[in-house]
Amino acid sequence: MAISTDPCSFSSFSKCVTKHLNLTYHVDFDSHVIKAKVALTVEVLVDNFTSLTLDTKDLKVSKVTANGQAAKFTLGPKHSFMGTPLEITLPFDLSRGQHVIVEVTYETAPSASALQWLTPEQTAGKKHPYLFSQCQATHCRSMVPCQDTPAMKHTYYAQVSVPKELVAVMSAVRDGQEPDPQDSSRAIYRFRQPVSVSILYHFLSISPSNHPLSSIAGDRSLSNVIAHEISHSWTGNLVTNKTWEHFWLNEGHTVYLERMIGRSMESEQFRQFKAMGGWKDLQESVNTFGANNPLTNLVPNMNEVDPDDAFSSVPYEKGFALLYHLEELMGGPEVFMGFVKSYIQMFAYSSVTTEEWKKYLFTYFKNKVDILNKVDWNAWMHTPGMPPVKPQYDTTMADACIALCKRWVKTKEGDLGNFSEVDMKTLSTHQLIEFLSLLLQEDPLPLSHVKRMQEVYRLNALNNAEIRFRWLRLCVKSKWEDAVPMALKMATEQGRMKFTRPLFKEVYNFDKYREEAVRVFIAHRAAMHPVTSNLVAKDLKVDTGKST
Repeated sequence: MAISTDPCSFSSFSKCVTKHLNLTYHVDFDSHVIKAKVALTVEVLVDNFTSLTLDTKDLKVSKVTANGQAAKFTLGPKHSFMGTPLEITLPFDLSRGQHVIVEVTYETAPSASALQWLTPEQTAGKKHPYLFSQCQATHCRSMVPCQDTPAMKHTYYAQVSVPKELVAVMSAVRDGQEPDPQDSSRAIYRFRQPVSVSILYHFLSISPSNHPLSSIAGDRSLSNVIAHEISHSWTGNLVTNKTWEHFWLNEGHTVYLERMIGRSMESEQFRQFKAMGGWKDLQESVNTFGANNPLTNLVPNMNEVDPDDAFSSVPYEKGFALLYHLEELMGGPEVFMGFVKSYIQMFAYSSVTTEEWKKYLFTYFKNKVDILNKVDWNAWMHTPGMPPVKPQYDTTMADACIALCKRWVKTKEGDLGNFSEVDMKTLSTHQLIEFLSLLLQEDPLPLSHVKRMQEVYRLNALNNAEIRFRWLRLCVKSKWEDAVPMALKMATEQGRMKFTRPLFKEVYNFDKYREEAVRVFIAHRAAMHPVTSNLVAKDLKVDTGKST
């Protein structure tokens, strides 16, 4: 059954759909706003069509036209996280199948949640400002009035005016550049996106001409990051979840493909090892939310739920666990990859619900329907907590990590001299990460133990973000005061919410440094992305009304 509403959007796409956007941006670094026009080409799906609703958030709308004629518009009441509906009344009636070009002239707010403005002092070069956008999940509406739902896919054209010493980049093909005829100190960059894409991959970055985009390798080894993001080209970009209840279709499949790439590059044992680590990440998310929290459902109810608050490893790892379970039932990785490829081909360039995915699964494996009918679909999809089935992963690579973890947990203070740097010699980076993850699941180690661990393993000297993140959390949990400034430094020097939130929470839970955690957060929140800032503020019980 087709879904015609999205609980996270004001726009009802049962009446009309956006087919194309034509964007004109004037980026003002002095006032931290974008002065803009957007022309939406809208296809009508019903007869007697006279009005439409677009999503906005903190936008200052000054004018709306429909096919060049003035159109009446009103901004409805502001919702706590969904923003404000822009209600547009057309000066004429339209019938099913007709198109209308709706043009909105507007300005973004300095606090637009999709945008992060960095001053020159906050950049590596210290000379020029920097701007980038992050629209997922429902933040595109703070930079463009639109039907802000992943169900909506369309092409777009854009022209972006920026100071001439800066360069604009978008998730589109560059279509030339020229001096801005209105201002000789500025340049205009043009872009075209001929492929229909979801609004949540609407990306804008403006940086100095000699300043490359930030590395994507901040949170995992480079090969894993590349594998994950390349996989999103198929599951996420080409085939997209229709609404945020079905986010697992993006992330579960992407993690599955990422680990299949790891299998090809390394081994099946490596894939199993990464899957075991993912299961622990899932367990930590379930523990954080609470085992009965409906946000740990694979398909959660998103009515009056901010997608940012729902974000966790659940769609990634519970989704992967389901796909791996089905792989085992259906005949192994080669057999199941046949389904994944066919699913991508079947739903290419469209948005999908879980029911549509499941129906296609039963169609593809029509000779194994009796096996599929034995799967407890309700427990997997609509029940909170851990999955109903725990896969039996190959523990070959994990055994060394488990053994070393047990040694540290069981060792008495008088026997700490039995540890040495030799313990680390045979462990890969992935295994070291796993070792620290296992320790984080245990009760806090005595302070004497983490101090000895630093003596023999010299973990403070390692710059791998995944290792450092876990090591600092471990130290703070054990109440090693020396680790607190290092943990807060890592929390504020990089922008990954994945690292920033847990590090701040760990320090906040150390009673002696609770006020310090709040003080450092308040001092740095203006430099954080608005989404990260708001969620950390909730964790630290700081007034979220203080905008960044």
